[in-house]
Amino acid sequence: MTIAYACILFMGLFPYVAAGIAKKGFDQYDNSMPRQWLAKQTGFRARANAAQANLFESLPLFFAAVIIASVSNVPQAKIDLLAIGFAIARIAYLICYIANWPTTRSIVWLLGLLCVIAIFFQI
Repeated sequence: MTIAYACILFMGLFPYVAAGIAKKGFDQYDNSMPRQWLAKQTGFRARANAAQANLFESLPLFFAAVIIASVSNVPQAKIDLLAIGFAIARIAYLICYIANWPTTRSIVWLLGLLCVIAIFFQI
């Protein structure tokens, strides 16, 4: 497994970390209606839930970039480096979202997007 493929696996699972943080403590959690319960949350739970959605939304383009670059014979070291950059940016994104640092969050979000765009420009 290449580093970039490991990043795909990691990033595919990473939104569940945000989901777990959103449900941390399960304060009056209703498993029969989890989305309605999450919609009523505030503070770090609401921010973690929003981060979860954004983390899931970012996956298709990242997955496509890595796979297309891999089958296009882009040098693996370049793909790996940019995939790691994306993963680090998304980890920082979650931290910034939960900590309520909106400007920093936007910057690391952009850095992650630039990593994905850079992978496409290697093709």
